[in-house]
Amino acid sequence: MSLVLGRRELIVGGAGLLVPGIAMAAPGKLAFQVFRNGTKIGEHQMTFAGAEGSETVSTDVDMVVKVGPVPVYKYKHNAVERWSGGRFVSIDATTNGNGKIQKTSARAMPGFVQITGPKGVVKGPADAVPLSHWNQASFGKPMFNQQEAKMLKVICAKVKPGHWQIRGDAEIDDFYDGSGNWMALKGKLEDGSKMEYKRI
Repeated sequence: MSLVLGRRELIVGGAGLLVPGIAMAAPGKLAFQVFRNGTKIGEHQMTFAGAEGSETVSTDVDMVVKVGPVPVYKYKHNAVERWSGGRFVSIDATTNGNGKIQKTSARAMPGFVQITGPKGVVKGPADAVPLSHWNQASFGKPMFNQQEAKMLKVICAKVKPGHWQIRGDAEIDDFYDGSGNWMALKGKLEDGSKMEYKRI
């Protein structure tokens, strides 16, 4: 089932990005139901703690893909992301895909971001951030995949107010309300199936 959810980390891996002046979603919590080809497969929740500009963002994702009543793929992703003064500080993430556990981390260092994963260490640009969906400010920066600990080759374009497209290593559309709050996501996976986030 790894091919079925081959791009899942690009979709569910968006923990958070806080930049002064950007409207935050509902204080404290942001939650979505996750659908694949119209069938609910799980939930994605984020909680926010700390003062504005120095947030700790915790992400919890739990998904189960079934064929009929039989579970064929289970996925869990947990991450804790820290910011200080509006700047990315660190992220620690653990992903369990059908029993295969991956642990990754990233740390802002002087002049670069050190990204560590199962395949070693990657040195990202100083302004690199985790792929983030809830805050549109992330789309103007170099982004890395927090599950696989690698820099992403993506192009982000604002189609119209409240609608961003991410193309390249991912095929994702993010949607926002008039205040900039993340409201929905639509993505296409490697097997052609469709993933959708609906705000709870």
